[in-house]
Amino acid sequence: MKINTLKSFVLLSMVMLSSCVDDKSKTENESQEKYQKNWKSLAKVNQVPDWFKDAKFGIYTHWGPVSTVYEGIDPEKYYGGWHGMLMYQDGKIVPTKKGSPTSNFIHHKNKYGDPKLFGYKHVIEQFKPSEFDAKKWAELFEKSGAKFAGPVAMHHDNFAMWDSKATRWNSMNYGGIDPSASLKKEIEARNMKFMGSFHHAFTWKYFAPAHAHGNIDEVDYDLYTSPHALDSDTPDERFYKEWWAKLKEYIDVYQPDLIWFDWWLENMTEESRQEFLAYYYNKAEEWGKEVAVAYKETTFPIDTAIKDYERGRPNQPKNPTWLTDTSPGAWFYRPNAQFKSPNELVDILVDIVAKNGIMLLNVPPDPNGDIPQEMRDLLLDIGQWLTINGNAIYGTRPWTIFGEGPTRLSEGGHKVEKEKIKYTNNDIRFTKKTEKEFYAIVMDTPKDSIVIKSFSTKLGVLNSKIQNIQLLGSDERVAWERNEEGLVIQAPKEYPSKYAHAFKIVLEGYMENDIGGNVEAHKD
Repeated sequence: MKINTLKSFVLLSMVMLSSCVDDKSKTENESQEKYQKNWKSLAKVNQVPDWFKDAKFGIYTHWGPVSTVYEGIDPEKYYGGWHGMLMYQDGKIVPTKKGSPTSNFIHHKNKYGDPKLFGYKHVIEQFKPSEFDAKKWAELFEKSGAKFAGPVAMHHDNFAMWDSKATRWNSMNYGGIDPSASLKKEIEARNMKFMGSFHHAFTWKYFAPAHAHGNIDEVDYDLYTSPHALDSDTPDERFYKEWWAKLKEYIDVYQPDLIWFDWWLENMTEESRQEFLAYYYNKAEEWGKEVAVAYKETTFPIDTAIKDYERGRPNQPKNPTWLTDTSPGAWFYRPNAQFKSPNELVDILVDIVAKNGIMLLNVPPDPNGDIPQEMRDLLLDIGQWLTINGNAIYGTRPWTIFGEGPTRLSEGGHKVEKEKIKYTNNDIRFTKKTEKEFYAIVMDTPKDSIVIKSFSTKLGVLNSKIQNIQLLGSDERVAWERNEEGLVIQAPKEYPSKYAHAFKIVLEGYMENDIGGNVEAHKD
């Protein structure tokens, strides 16, 4: 054998041996990790940590380059929030249900020009968040009563709201800020948990209309994804690689307590979902804290993560603890936006908590990064209510029944909030702190005495004597009696809060005699 050939053979053998050692080391490390990439192993996690069960209320922020788009819209027309997708739906190249262009397409063309020439990447280039102040945001979130908060880290538009090394399409390159880093610092400084939400599984479908129009430079496929048909539901290898790189980077750099996923992730491979959960849960073990993952549809098994209902909730209590993501109005900023009232949002929160759920409320900042005054006022009103009634919300668990009264959701599930519900003073919800301490929350201000029919002496719902009743936020003595009609609480002279009202009820508690107790009881 020639000397050069011998050297090559030895070198190749050394490389192969090194590779085998590395593979063996990698396999051994993976086998030592607590959570493996399979559902059986992942089901061992405590998927709903106590901090999450106790929190009840969180905030996230839909904000980014798309927030700039809606200035100048016609207030009489409807515009969808998925502008990066809808701006290409002209009714010809990209079909629509009605056969006509979307309002987003018409508005985009009037404001910027033909979307084939002024595409979504040009919208990104105009992002100038001059008023963003993480401290002001965090202070407002704290005053609202939220216990966890964070940004929409990446929406369907594939734009990273952090200083990313995994993608050039990020808020540092286009905007000069890292909202995730500054919000994490300010949020955690106020003893709130930090979260980030990810919506970029849907990016594959989101930018398919852009490819239908063409004129996308190959260099920009890292934003728009590789070219594919409108009806394609099968992301390519590049998509999976880039999807994971962004998510992994966020986990490693920002160590979020909660990662929330929007839909369409259920259409990606089972292996990719298992890889994420195993990685994130194992990193949490390394960090020494419990984390949570929220999902929609069938993305994860119920014993591995937390089920989320978009703008909805069950119409009855459910286990394990679940989550509602909702918004007071549109998801992204709109000029002259119409918001739900604080009263509506408080009632929704109370109903959610009574059914073993948590509320995640969206806050849509304006294009510059300031939170509109109406949204500030709404959050401060919720915070004021929670300051008075928070003991009936935070750290509670479901009581024996979730409530009583005539007003109920006709069905549970996603987007049931479109069913307009107005709760009355006959609608009551219950939460529990301990076996001897629970709360009855009256959903509107009563004009006369309050009658809680579930506590009738003829029913077996309440099998313990009541020791005391207190109206939260009030020093006034509460007059009450319990009879066959129910628990009758006399109306106080005044109520301390404007919306729902929480009564703390303290019980004597259930007791049993020991076997060595009263001798007379054992004669027979």
